[in-house]
Amino acid sequence: MSVASKYNRILLKLSGEALMGDQGFGISPDMLSYVAREVRSIVELNVQLAIVVGGGNIFRGVAASSFGMERTSADHMGMLATVLNSLALQDALEKTGIQTRVQTAISMHEVAEPYILRRALRHLEKGRVVIFAAGSGNPYFTTDTAAVLRAKEIHAEILLKATKVNGLYDSDPEKNANARFIKTISYMEVLEKQLKVMDMTAISLAMDNQLPLMVFNLKEKGNIAKVVLGENVGTTIGGQPAPD
Repeated sequence: MSVASKYNRILLKLSGEALMGDQGFGISPDMLSYVAREVRSIVELNVQLAIVVGGGNIFRGVAASSFGMERTSADHMGMLATVLNSLALQDALEKTGIQTRVQTAISMHEVAEPYILRRALRHLEKGRVVIFAAGSGNPYFTTDTAAVLRAKEIHAEILLKATKVNGLYDSDPEKNANARFIKTISYMEVLEKQLKVMDMTAISLAMDNQLPLMVFNLKEKGNIAKVVLGENVGTTIGGQPAPD
């Protein structure tokens, strides 16, 4: 572990929308390259890194079920969308020289490894980035919840939630110019105020298992590395308050 890094092992949660860039759908090659460079900046700090990617840029199960599709089928399609994103991210990371493995919660041996915890831990110990695809493998559970689950399974010290805003606000900053930025907040406050940073199941699971969460702006270059180095970036949920 680098003397400069605050964490030894982290899990990064990326939304599928983060990979769209300025497009309305799909994967932006420029954004993919940008994310790969940001990830490389923390791998170079000798931090062990796992990633969970959403699939909302390709298919969103909840949205499809609202139009009449059976929820289980819709969620399985959403899981497959996360596999597409994971393979694209793996390719981008390997082009920057980072050894990467994709593990899927739904078996598809021809394209990725099945999720096996001990194998994932071995990859991390060898300095490889591990991307967990297909969520938890179960319908009705989001990739946010899967990210908390995998973070606890691999004993990550923190879950980093990369978003398009600087952190949590007490109201939507795009709709309310007077929205107040929240630097630190408890899990219970997030649940009580129904703040939509992650789904409530994910927050509850993190609270029950005392997994600290950090919400930050992915599009600000260098932010991931700043978090790893212990700088005061974004919003901390649970855990120890961020330094002033």
